[in-house]
Amino acid sequence: MRLLVTRAEPDAIKLQATLERLGHEATVEPLLSVEFIEGVEIDLEGVQALIATSRNALRALRNHPARKDAVKLPLFAVGKATAEEGRGLGFETVITGAGNARELMNHIVSVVDPAAGLLMHVAGDRLAVDLAGDLEAQGFRVLEVVVYRTVAARGFSSDTLDQLAMGEIEGVILLSPHTATVYASLIKKFGLVDYVKGLTHFCLSQAVAKRLEPLGEVSVEVAAEPSLRQVLASIPRSGGMVHTASDEDDL
Repeated sequence: MRLLVTRAEPDAIKLQATLERLGHEATVEPLLSVEFIEGVEIDLEGVQALIATSRNALRALRNHPARKDAVKLPLFAVGKATAEEGRGLGFETVITGAGNARELMNHIVSVVDPAAGLLMHVAGDRLAVDLAGDLEAQGFRVLEVVVYRTVAARGFSSDTLDQLAMGEIEGVILLSPHTATVYASLIKKFGLVDYVKGLTHFCLSQAVAKRLEPLGEVSVEVAAEPSLRQVLASIPRSGGMVHTASDEDDL
């Protein structure tokens, strides 16, 4: 199956490799780019632990002056890939979640004492889940620090346009509401609505799928739970291959 990979670099290339290992073909077309925000103040006084729900949030810390103190604190990472990114930065204690923000929140609630100090969530400018708000509802004090922003693409590459118009793309992977919004906007902008009626859109969640409504009736497969593992599990296998857990299983 030829799939359109829409996530930002460098994760798009990693996902392409995963798909190819599963017997698929992949066209990489990042619909968002990531910009790290310079000069963000990170005050760790009173913070008992950090939370990261994306690798990009940790990548933004790589050259930040607060990194040397931050890595001494426990890090709650949403999944394996984010945890590995944290270890690469030097975090000494990394607690790995099951791959989605909801389960990570439940784990934090079960093991962390709200009275022991603040939690700091390093994040991007657009969040699919209000993790800070949900934790605050459980009695925690949470600082949400935005360390990167996402910028929408203004168009498709000529190669992707040709593949869509010629029916060579069979499926599209959409991993965030923002990405799906950009995708739907570009499909309409370039007059491709009729061409994508025959595609299957593999969506991380119902919130992602809902952003495709401007396209009318299109085929959608929503993951059983909001994790990359389950998105991959929803894609028909080639040659009987089965997806197994890997470092690509979280966002």
